[in-house]
Amino acid sequence: MTSQTPPTRLADVRGWLFDLDGVLTPTADVHMRAWSRLFAPYLASLAVAPYEDADYYAHIDGRPRYDGVRSLLTSRSILRPEGEPDDSESADTICGLGNRKDMVFRDILRSQKVAAYEGSRTFLDAVLSRGCSVAVVSSSQNAQLVLSAAGLDDRFDVVVDGAYASAAGLAGKPSPDTFLHAANRLSLAPSACAVVEDAVSGVSAGAAGQFGHVVGVDRGVGPRALREAGAHTVVSDLAELLPLVPPIACR
Repeated sequence: MTSQTPPTRLADVRGWLFDLDGVLTPTADVHMRAWSRLFAPYLASLAVAPYEDADYYAHIDGRPRYDGVRSLLTSRSILRPEGEPDDSESADTICGLGNRKDMVFRDILRSQKVAAYEGSRTFLDAVLSRGCSVAVVSSSQNAQLVLSAAGLDDRFDVVVDGAYASAAGLAGKPSPDTFLHAANRLSLAPSACAVVEDAVSGVSAGAAGQFGHVVGVDRGVGPRALREAGAHTVVSDLAELLPLVPPIACR
């Protein structure tokens, strides 16, 4: 998928909608490990194709947790009942497996410190100093926990995470609904906002929502995949954007 309209200049962006894991914090690596700890033994027990890191990028990255479980199982032609969000972590259901992954993620998170990417923190503070509005738009149910652990929770008044989206009935990425909702909460049109994402599903959501600019952050998926999904600009670190965002007030 490619963008059909010229992007808004980054210097003219008034609202920045950031994904969290892999964009602001390196917790995408924690999610990858948690998914591997879930699916490597689970798939092995079923004698199907083994779980690989490529499965994370193809079926899980950026999606709401249960959607990721569903997509991965579908790739192996495995059928499981949906279950309920309050299913036990031991339940062999979509929700049970998703809840087991969340338990593993929290266990890993408790065992290590979380620090924001230095370039991301610098860029975030730069756009805030210009008077721009910012929001976090994440599929994670643990966004508030991660923001607090990374010392970023004081920067964001608007956080649209997995728990918020579920309660509000918003479709997850690659649907643009969560990003559109965040822009509305900032009282800004999508054309005045930039979406910043490291996942193909998130970049696709930004493109589908016709946001002014879609920035792809390459943390492993590759620049080509991000551009094909609709990214106008691809960087490996948000500090690379600083020369494109001069220190003047957002209009």
